Amino acid sequence: MLAELEVYHSRPIAPTRRVAIGRATLPVDDSPGFGGLLLGAIVAKYSQMIDPELLEELEILSYQVEQGQRIPQPRLRHRLQKDRIGLTRSVHLLERLPNNKLHLNFEAQHKAAPQYVLAAVYSAGTIQPGPRADVMKVIRRAIGWQGDADSDDVLLSHLSSRFERYALSSSSQANPVAWALEVLGFEALDDVPDADTLRKTFRSALREAHPDVGGDTDDAAHRIAELTEARRILLA
Repeated sequence: MLAELEVYHSRPIAPTRRVAIGRATLPVDDSPGFGGLLLGAIVAKYSQMIDPELLEELEILSYQVEQGQRIPQPRLRHRLQKDRIGLTRSVHLLERLPNNKLHLNFEAQHKAAPQYVLAAVYSAGTIQPGPRADVMKVIRRAIGWQGDADSDDVLLSHLSSRFERYALSSSSQANPVAWALEVLGFEALDDVPDADTLRKTFRSALREAHPDVGGDTDDAAHRIAELTEARRILLA
């Protein structure tokens, strides 16, 4: 076991929505470390399952927690508390397999997406300020992830990527919108396509990039990371 997050949460049918953080083993050596990767993976997987209108609030919350601000409750319609009485326990792990590959072991029995995401962000706030910034970058990269959250290799590569081609591209720095349109396959346009068209094009390009449908295995993680960043820019 490389990293672990234990979450206590109310059940979906419960009249009150609550979350508490249990045991957290989150090493951040060579930040963001295995702890940061686990927290980012939790956010990537479960932010897909929450109301898209809450994603902006989640990103704002990540900055507030990073800066150590006092967080008014509730957030994402759930209340953070210390008391665990009456709450359900879930555990998420990052493990190393005998073949030396990393494996994400998400909670299989219970489903509490908003609580898992909140627990990950709040847990990042307990990390010392230096590495906390790197961990929060990973978490923000994970928010709204539309890739395959069940592919450990693709997800972990996306989270650990610094978008090197985007960062080094002079054209992307000068005009990120033009770069994003090019990544998604649009020709030079006067206007950015509407949100529905952007989402459909993103999903189609994402499928083509995935190794399971013929995408280049070596370049898949980087291509998916670029597509996701392009989508973020154009839908911002």
